[in-house]
Amino acid sequence: MTTIERLRIATPHADMLLVLSRECMDMWREMCSAHDFQSPAIVEGGATRWHSVSNALAVLPYGTEIVTVHDGARPIVTKSVVNAVVNAVEHGAHGAIPAVAVTDSLRMVDADGISHSVNRAQMRAVQTPQGFRASELIEAYSSGYKPEFTDDASVMEHAGFAPLELVEGSAANIKVTHPFDLAIVAMLLDVTPASH
Repeated sequence: MTTIERLRIATPHADMLLVLSRECMDMWREMCSAHDFQSPAIVEGGATRWHSVSNALAVLPYGTEIVTVHDGARPIVTKSVVNAVVNAVEHGAHGAIPAVAVTDSLRMVDADGISHSVNRAQMRAVQTPQGFRASELIEAYSSGYKPEFTDDASVMEHAGFAPLELVEGSAANIKVTHPFDLAIVAMLLDVTPASH
């Protein structure tokens, strides 16, 4: 709910689709009822992220020009990041991806298990929401699923829609992956206004 509330602050006039697995739909509706929360339209998810986004693209409202895809597991989304993504697409980019500099040292592991240092100055950690021209994203998804697709940007690049523009992400826009991430998010929610 927090992620949706923050997206509504960032884009109050945008249509929103919520992609959920079939198993989560009843629980979601019960939560919405218990908290008097108005849910966006719900789309049934698929076996992978690719299939879930494909399902949502199939029911986009007519006339949609720009699509942003956001991971619900990133609840600290801010208006400034959303605006940067949308503005880049409005000004001609095939797509826009929020990214932040990598601060950890990195190692690449080859097929033999041997690691090699990587120049982190050339690396960026990619976030969501990622934004694209709707017609191009639909075309990119029409080419079919490949296991190496990790996000919508990889689907777009595979379809030839490149380069994609990197925009400034936010260090606070973390993805809840591990249980301890919830404690970090709780703290960040107190200090990161959605309207920022």
